[in-house]
Amino acid sequence: MIPRWTTTAYLLYLAAPIALLFVGSFGDLWLNTLLPTGTTLRWYAEVAADPSFRRAFSASLFVAVMTCLACVAIGLPLAYAVFRARSPRVRALARVLYQLPVALPALVLAFGFILVFSSDTLPWLGSIWLLIAGHIVLGLPYFLQTVVSDMQRLGLAALEDAAESLGSSALQRFVHIVLPALRHSVLSGLIIVAALSIGEFQFSNLVSGFLNRTYPVVLLQAFYGATGFACAATVILLALALTASVTGALSARGAGRLASFGAPA
Repeated sequence: MIPRWTTTAYLLYLAAPIALLFVGSFGDLWLNTLLPTGTTLRWYAEVAADPSFRRAFSASLFVAVMTCLACVAIGLPLAYAVFRARSPRVRALARVLYQLPVALPALVLAFGFILVFSSDTLPWLGSIWLLIAGHIVLGLPYFLQTVVSDMQRLGLAALEDAAESLGSSALQRFVHIVLPALRHSVLSGLIIVAALSIGEFQFSNLVSGFLNRTYPVVLLQAFYGATGFACAATVILLALALTASVTGALSARGAGRLASFGAPA
């Protein structure tokens, strides 16, 4: 009985701020009261018409898409190399290295980027490509962890060994065995990376230039203005994150069904 009440209280604790943001996005006036007064849709219309939010929304989507593409191009070969490494020590060292950005605060990474890329030799601070590079560093560990874990769970090593005994090349095994088996895993990892990229604030706030500000950076400035406008802008960001989370959960469920179907009885 106690765990049920604890879970309910925790869910209410998480849901209450989100519910207030949702209610506030439709409120006409919210000033020194628990709930807003009046009902209106003009805040969403103003967010859609605001040029800075439209530019920030486009920048966030572009950064997220380019980060996902880079994670696939870099992460798949790297994950496969880690998975096929014969030495357990090499695999353990590789995991420590690629998970290091998770333990490293985004502020530390941003300060390092500022020191390196604000010099006369590398004057790239504020460019959108430098912002993408930082998002790749922050998102790649999550993609690698998802893919490497599923490689082990799906038993790809045994499948590849069987294909190798039948005379297939390394490229054939990678294309016809590894990639089809990992399609759900790759999709799940990319959705995690996209959600992290869209919602990332600390690194983007310090590294992005004025024209390349992402949605969360512009969103912070909205709270210095009308409360309803800020709530509507936040609900839009939450809707994007929720869509990514639900899609990721469905993809992971599909991967689990695929693994169960392929498992021996």
